[in-house]
Amino acid sequence: MQLRDLDIIVTAPPAPGWGGRYWILVKLTTDDGITGWGECYAASVGPQAMQAVIADVFARHMEGENPENIDLMFRRAYSAGFTQRPDLTVMGAFSGLEIACWDILGKARDRPVHALIGGRTNDRIRAYTYLYPQPGHDLPEFWTSPEMAAESAYAMVERGYTAVKFDPAGPYTIRGGHMPSMPDISLSVAFCRAIRAAVGDRADLLFGTHGQFSSAGAIRLGRAVAPYDPLWFEEPVPPDNTHEMSRVAGATGIPVATGERLTTRAEFAPVLRTGAAAILQPALGRCGGIWEARKIAVLAEAYNAQLAPHLYAGPVEWAANVQLAAAIPNILMAETIETPFHFDLIKHGLSVENGYIPVPTAPGLGIEVDEDLARAHPYTGTGLHLEMQEDPIGYHGVNLFEGGAPPVE
Repeated sequence: MQLRDLDIIVTAPPAPGWGGRYWILVKLTTDDGITGWGECYAASVGPQAMQAVIADVFARHMEGENPENIDLMFRRAYSAGFTQRPDLTVMGAFSGLEIACWDILGKARDRPVHALIGGRTNDRIRAYTYLYPQPGHDLPEFWTSPEMAAESAYAMVERGYTAVKFDPAGPYTIRGGHMPSMPDISLSVAFCRAIRAAVGDRADLLFGTHGQFSSAGAIRLGRAVAPYDPLWFEEPVPPDNTHEMSRVAGATGIPVATGERLTTRAEFAPVLRTGAAAILQPALGRCGGIWEARKIAVLAEAYNAQLAPHLYAGPVEWAANVQLAAAIPNILMAETIETPFHFDLIKHGLSVENGYIPVPTAPGLGIEVDEDLARAHPYTGTGLHLEMQEDPIGYHGVNLFEGGAPPVE
């Protein structure tokens, strides 16, 4: 069996756009006609340039190879151009292609992927959700309203979720770590107070910041929200500064979670060695794929840390996350995005039942991709999957962050 053909589809989820402006899906076909699907989590270049990178990675390192030879193909891509170091864009391309290889291998053996990477440890995976607007909630007011956030949290808990994520402390900026404004600190406390009052002990609070703050600023903010006992403080400082995360964790007493912007075990290992994080959040469409994420999970297990795979993407990456989660003993939970388009694109091959994701038993990733639907929603914009603002934050009021929801272009 050899890898022969590559197809790339850049699909744009319809409004409200939860999951980003576009999803990059890859379809691989072998010489004996087996197809596999993967998803490349968006990199720092636009989708047209990324398609060229994906095609180059496939042609150089994978075309004509047996899809079983995952480690060999990884080493080729990881070492390309005399590098042997993490490259976000190259590894993002390889990750989606690698996921497709596992989908092929599972289908060839009539087994789900988790059966090929250690077997089933978990029959269902605890899910968590970001807090999104509910019917009757207006935008953009929702993003700065503790009351609406509490209503959304209560609605999610009533549906069975036991963990909810929110990040009220200002926007993403390109400017690195900064001190939070007092209005942002006060709003964060108000969010935590309102959500905790609404859900009580029925759900964990997951407090996100997306790497915005300086170490001192993160400590100030973390201490302010600590009385509401968040399960994690997500990316309190920029992801390229992992050694400072351990200082934040020690000073606040809140477990730190990080990993959505890291790639390969080479970047995750220092997080564990320095005690920077208790929870790792690999994005399987970026970190190196399913097998590399399995290795990251083994490293985490040695340090008594857990995984909570990240998802701000499409349902193919979600399916890969679930297959990994089924096979590892140190899974904490998996991020979930429930939109009709997510479910329709994989023909409802995954579901969330009372706050848990049942592990599928079908071969490969356990899903069937609706290729016609994916092609019917091409991305025609110019923006990246997610973007940061260039302006610095303000200190005279709340800094609006719209929850990763891209405006309609």
